[in-house]
Amino acid sequence: MALIVMKFGGTSVATVERIKNVARHIKREIDAGNQVAAVVSAMSGVTNQLVAYVREASLLHDAREYDAVVASGEQVTAGILAICLQAIGVQARSWQGWQVPILTDNAHGAARIKDIDGTRLRERLLGGEVAVVTGFQGIEPGRQRLATLGRGGSDTSAVALAIALKADLCDIYTDVDGIYTTDPRIVPKARRLSKVSYEEMLEMASLGSKVLQTRSVELAMVYKMRTRVLSSFTAPDAMKPTTPETWDEVGTIVCSEDEIVEQQVVSGIAFAKDEAKVTLLKIADKPGVAAAVFGPLAEANVNVDMIVQNLSSDGKHTDMTFTVQGTELPRALELLKGVQKEIGYFAVNSSADVVKVSVIGVGMRSHAGVAAMMFKALAAKGINILAITTSEIKISVLIDAAYSELAVRTLHSLYGLDKE
Repeated sequence: MALIVMKFGGTSVATVERIKNVARHIKREIDAGNQVAAVVSAMSGVTNQLVAYVREASLLHDAREYDAVVASGEQVTAGILAICLQAIGVQARSWQGWQVPILTDNAHGAARIKDIDGTRLRERLLGGEVAVVTGFQGIEPGRQRLATLGRGGSDTSAVALAIALKADLCDIYTDVDGIYTTDPRIVPKARRLSKVSYEEMLEMASLGSKVLQTRSVELAMVYKMRTRVLSSFTAPDAMKPTTPETWDEVGTIVCSEDEIVEQQVVSGIAFAKDEAKVTLLKIADKPGVAAAVFGPLAEANVNVDMIVQNLSSDGKHTDMTFTVQGTELPRALELLKGVQKEIGYFAVNSSADVVKVSVIGVGMRSHAGVAAMMFKALAAKGINILAITTSEIKISVLIDAAYSELAVRTLHSLYGLDKE
């Protein structure tokens, strides 16, 4: 018998018919003797509609009431799934975040989980009941208010619940059948990975892959919770019940690096289109200028990624280029305008017509020349690199958006990731 947390995203529960399909996936595991806690998102499109209602009511609104509204989407899904399970003979009940309870901090709209007491859930699971838990939400204990975890928070809910319940596996059911070497819509030859390390998945999630939410991967890595990504659209009776022997047969397992026997130098190519480039021209070349530039941005929670600084032709000034998320560009420019006198820059140029392409792989730690191959291959295709950033297991370059697909295809072939 295994204890499994099964998470189902918005597309998996988009209609009542799809929720019935989810119920059959859960029944497969229950019939095999496994214990199941299911975590559900709101039906596809519902959260966006609820957010729109709040904004229509008032652009400036109480974040606590915002959470009370948007959390209702998951509650609807949980109740319907419990009803569908009961209809096919599976004992089940729905649980809202505050009933578990899932305790959070008071950062409404982007709360972080502080603790989960899984005692009551474990008792029900031992009795053969399926616990259907609302994702994306918990309760802020100080004022006893609902708090939501931010977009994609149901992934975090699922992993955190799996950790609290000491589950054997956390299954993330979505609309794709695993983690691929890159987006198959861009590169048809992309391959599904049977296993990927926590570190690689964390880089992929933060660099453009939308399959798993970054915070959920961080949690899984810290607590070594095996997490599997698989498709809810595979027919339930076409899949075997979950046992340690069948874990690798479908989907992609996110696990410790030492569990992966054959580790490629490069595991995947990620790309992020929501990037914007800012260049400050002729900044005084003196100590403290960088702090004057990035201090106000940090205080306003504008995340800066790539940073390049070059000495100007006159030898007395520098040109500084950095990237922010595309949605943050107007705010970043406004903040820089407000501190122009302190910084002393001559002019500012910006562009949202850029994309960040990244090469990821834990094998890069022990192999030299990965970056040189990348730069040479891009140069051969006439692709100019605007900025570069690296870590132990990734190299990211900023390029013009027009070359994004060409760059991804080129690098995918370069590192031998195409299907044979």
